[in-house]
Amino acid sequence: MKKLALVTVALAALATPALAQTAATTTGSAPAEAKFSTVGKDEMFSSKLKGLNITNQANETVGEITDIAIKNEKIDALILSVGGFLGVGERYVAVSPASVAITHDVKNDKWVAKMNTTKDALKAAPEFKYPK
Repeated sequence: MKKLALVTVALAALATPALAQTAATTTGSAPAEAKFSTVGKDEMFSSKLKGLNITNQANETVGEITDIAIKNEKIDALILSVGGFLGVGERYVAVSPASVAITHDVKNDKWVAKMNTTKDALKAAPEFKYPK
């Protein structure tokens, strides 16, 4: 009889959190229906964009894309790593995506980023610091 009482109490204790979870309310709303897209092989992916070296008109490497800032579902800025050597002394600048021409070199099957600037101009640009 005591065992039956203990089992009943144990089951009641285990069921209480489950009942509390079902009574919880959810805030916000989800989209009514999922929308799907078709992605072609010639489309740019962020994984290909990050780490891409940027060259200028003289074909000098002036920086590297290290991150992408997105605002209102659109690319707001490209975060570039400039200056430094092997990660020492580098700094970050945020540039408008319109100032970087990104194209696909079909012959060599690689992405190319060009910018009409110099290393010195990027080093003198306002430094970007990640918000805390």
